[in-house]
Formats: sequence, structure tokens, C-alpha cells
Amino acid sequence: FRWWKISLRNEFRESRPGEIKESQEDFLDDSSLHIQIAIVFGAKVLEHVLNLCRGNYDFLERLPVPLVLYIISFLELEDIARLSQVSRRFEMICNSNALWENIVQNLCDTITPEMKELAKEMGWKQFFFTNRLQLQLQLRRRRQKQDAQNKKLTE
Repeated sequence: FRWWKISLRNEFRESRPGEIKESQEDFLDDSSLHIQIAIVFGAKVLEHVLNLCRGNYDFLERLPVPLVLYIISFLELEDIARLSQVSRRFEMICNSNALWENIVQNLCDTITPEMKELAKEMGWKQFFFTNRLQLQLQLRRRRQKQDAQNKKLTE
């Protein structure tokens, strides 16, 4: 842990950085250093460093979202539902439009541009779980609305 004094005063211009070197065990017991790290870097960084020192590595939480989305796309729907309960991050990812758009595109043979627009309006997850009859009805209503708008424009 290093620190610097930043000041406009002349007396501190030649100040050198200070440094504290401790073993992981000593660091875990040093609550004053924990407080300093939390103030400077925030609680999340402190929690991460403490977990590293304790040997608790959570690699899944550190994976980039596109990679997590790719991995999740191979899971069954029940497993996706369970994974969404693991953490806030996984809940957000498992309910994201990006994931459900990928799932819909992998499971459906054809997706028309009209279906894509409807899915974007209602959300891809909702689109996936809406039964086909309801989707056909919504698509028909959407077409009728667009036809009515087009008719008004031509008059």
C-alpha cells in the first residue's frame, strides 16, 4: 500500500511516497489499513482484495458479459432460471435482452423483421415466453395499426 501527500505547501514539495508492506495475514488483521483502502478505492475494491487474501477467487463474477452470455446460451431454461438467483449480476445477465434474443434466434427457424420489431417492443424474454397464438394476434394488431397509419398518410 503506497500513499502520496499532495499539497501546495512548500514544506511538502519534497515528500516521498510512503509505503506499507505486510504479509496477507497481517493485512487481514489490520483494520486501519482496511479503512484507508475503503476510503481511497471504495468498498468493492476492499472486499475484492480481502477475498483474494483469503483465497476466495470468484472468477465467474470477473468474466466479461459477452463471454458469460455465450456460456449461458448452452444452458437449459431451468438452469438459466436458477443461475439468475445466484447474484445481482447474473440476474441482470439472465434477464437481459441480449441473452433472450440469442436464445430466440437459436431456437426459432425464421424470425421476420416484423417479429424482431415486436420482440424489441415487448422484450425478447417476454417474446420467447408468449405463446404463438398470442404472438400472431399481436402481430396482426400491429399490422392493422400500421395499415391505418399508412392510410391516414395517403389521404
